[in-house]
Amino acid sequence: MSKTLRFSEKWFHRGLWLVALLFAWFLVGLGNTIVGDLPQVEVRRSLDDYLDPARAPAVKEAIRVAEINAREAQDALEQAQLGHQSAAANNRAARETFSNWLATRKATARPEQDQELIARTQQLDALRQAEREALAGMEKQQQAALDARQAKERAQRELQSLQDSARDAYLSALRAQELRVFGYRLLLTLPLLAAAGWLFAKKRKTSSWPFVWGFIIFALFAFFVELVPYLPSYGGYVRYIVGIVITVVGGRYAIQALQRYLEQQKQAEAQPAQQRQREMDYDLAQTRMSKNICPGCERTVNMSDGKTDFCPHCGLSLFDHCGQCNTRKNAFARYCYACGASAKASVAKAA
Repeated sequence: MSKTLRFSEKWFHRGLWLVALLFAWFLVGLGNTIVGDLPQVEVRRSLDDYLDPARAPAVKEAIRVAEINAREAQDALEQAQLGHQSAAANNRAARETFSNWLATRKATARPEQDQELIARTQQLDALRQAEREALAGMEKQQQAALDARQAKERAQRELQSLQDSARDAYLSALRAQELRVFGYRLLLTLPLLAAAGWLFAKKRKTSSWPFVWGFIIFALFAFFVELVPYLPSYGGYVRYIVGIVITVVGGRYAIQALQRYLEQQKQAEAQPAQQRQREMDYDLAQTRMSKNICPGCERTVNMSDGKTDFCPHCGLSLFDHCGQCNTRKNAFARYCYACGASAKASVAKAA
């Protein structure tokens, strides 16, 4: 149809489509905001809300205390390990010094050094005792860390048991909540879709068509983007059932529309050709003629042979001759392309 429009008219149409798209864009933004806020009408639940209220707080407190004890025991263990390493290093260094001194003592065999030998031996015994005490302290802290870790693991296992027991109730409540939110979306979307269908059927050819199409685009977006992705699954049954219902409804509408169209075509083709030609839309007729399609019955016709003046299917006049210059021309043209004579004037003259 764009080939039959005036240049300025084309740009006006494009501008109006831009208005339609902008209108749809703003409506979609508003719809996104509303739909995004819909889940807030429901209180968000978590798995903790369905745990045993008599046991869960005590178990969580036990886990918290065990974590604190484990951290403290780990810190004390690291300090004990460092102390043990220091004591072991001191004992090892003292033994090396004593061994060197003892070798010198044997070599000189001086009796006055016997008291020093005794003193050095006592120092080694003290260092060995300190190392044993450090090792015992480290083992004590290791046991404390192990006890705290095991207590935490026991509490976590108990909490896991409570969570497993509450999971079915939580999932059931979550599904019910999702279904309610979907119901809110459905209550918001279906009226929009119904209004869009009514506008498409009644108002799409009025002067307000940019707003009509903008609303239709918005309604389709709200349905297919804001609603369909949130269909509850339930193993796929809901999605497939909804798909079947939509397909059946859409298919029946398409079948009925096709039957109405064919009936209208039969009634139109039963009318005299001249009456059909007078009542036909100029732009629509020119568009179909440019595509080698009969404007009356919409069947394909070979119009490039230069001989076909009438539709072989419905008898509609496709080409006639100018009453002024007798040039073969498009029967739906308002003026002769060869001499510029008015088609109405030519018809009146011929009459």
